[in-house]
Formats: sequence, structure tokens, C-alpha cells
Amino acid sequence: MTKQTVLGRVTQLARANINALIDQAEDPQKMLDQLIRDYTANIAEAEQAVAATIGNLRLMEEDHREDVDAADEWGRKALAASRKADELRAGGAGAEADTFDNLAKVALGRQLQSEQEARTAEPTIASQTVVVDKLKSGLDQMKDKLTQLKSKRDELVARAASAQAQNRMMDAVKSIDVMDPTSELGRFEDKVRREEARAVGKQELAASSLDAQFEQLDSLGESAEIEARLAALKSAS
Repeated sequence: MTKQTVLGRVTQLARANINALIDQAEDPQKMLDQLIRDYTANIAEAEQAVAATIGNLRLMEEDHREDVDAADEWGRKALAASRKADELRAGGAGAEADTFDNLAKVALGRQLQSEQEARTAEPTIASQTVVVDKLKSGLDQMKDKLTQLKSKRDELVARAASAQAQNRMMDAVKSIDVMDPTSELGRFEDKVRREEARAVGKQELAASSLDAQFEQLDSLGESAEIEARLAALKSAS
């Protein structure tokens, strides 16, 4: 993974709009669970790439310090060689003085080379420092985003559990609602009323049968009376 790819990935994920993603999801909890897995994997991958980028930057910084230190060291050596040459020349040892001046020139050449290498590395170090700072910031945002995702997931789970509990409670309340004819108590009351109506019907049927018997008895009494009167008439004639 290149540094630009890492930076682009980190920036994209850090800017993700969680609420918009949730609004578009058919199953927000499953979507959040998947996002959490993706974020966790992406953070781990990005951390490795960022660590490598930081490691390369630190190597460049170390090389730069070494070039700067080397330039200083070669400058000191050039100065020492030049002073020695001046002493020898003042003492009349011109040939030896020239040797030390040549050494001073060699040291100055090395100093110049080290300074050039240090200057060449400085723009790259500066740009890489900016990249590393952005990557670190992006990673921090991704970790914050992951915390938000987990919190949002936990919130949704809690809300779903609460909604289910409320639905169960309302179902239970509905089942014993005396005003609801479809409730268990309502259905039992309806059954009792039907039994009561059946009893009333049986009572009416029984009463009707009894009345019929008494009417039959009255009819028999009238017939007996007529027969008795007829017999009386016959006996009188």
C-alpha cells in the first residue's frame, strides 16, 4: 500500500457519515457490525502502513543528522589542518604546510558534500513530515469513528431490545384488556354470556313444556266435567 493510497483511505474512512450510512441500510445493526469489522481491519492495515512511513521518515531524519554532524566534523578537521599548515609555514616548513593545506581542502570537500546531501534531504523530510502528521490525524479520527460506530451499534441494540420489551408488554396488556372484545378476558366473558343465554333458553323451554302440561290437565278437567253433567242429565230423564 503506497503512502498516497493510505492517506486517501484514511481520509475517506475518517470522513464517513455514519448517520447517512444508517439511513440507507435495510438492517442498521448488521450494517454497523460489518462497518465495525471493516474499520477494525482498515485501522490495523493503515497502522502498519503508517508505521512503515514513519520508520522511513525517521531513517531519513537520522541520515540528515548524520550528514549535518559529518559536515560539522569535516569543518573542524579542515580548520585544524589549516591552522597546522599555517604554523608549519610560519616555521619555515613550507612543504609540510602544503600537505596540511591539502588535507584541509579534502576535509572542506567532504564538508561540502555532507552539506549538499543534508540540504537535498530536507524538502523530502519536510513533505514526509506533513504526510505523517496527516496520517496520524486520520488514524485518530478513524479510531474516534470506530468508537462512534460501536456506540451507535450498542445504542441500536439497546433500542431494539427496549422496543421488543415494549411490544411484549403491550401484547400482554392487550390480552387482559376488559374493554377489548378480542382479548383473552373478553373471549372468556363472551363464552360465559353464551352459557348464560343457553341456560335461559333451557329455562324458557322447560317453562313452556310445563305450561303445556297444565293446559292439557285443564283440558282433561273440562272433559270430565262435561261427561259428569251428561250423566246427570241422563239420570234425570
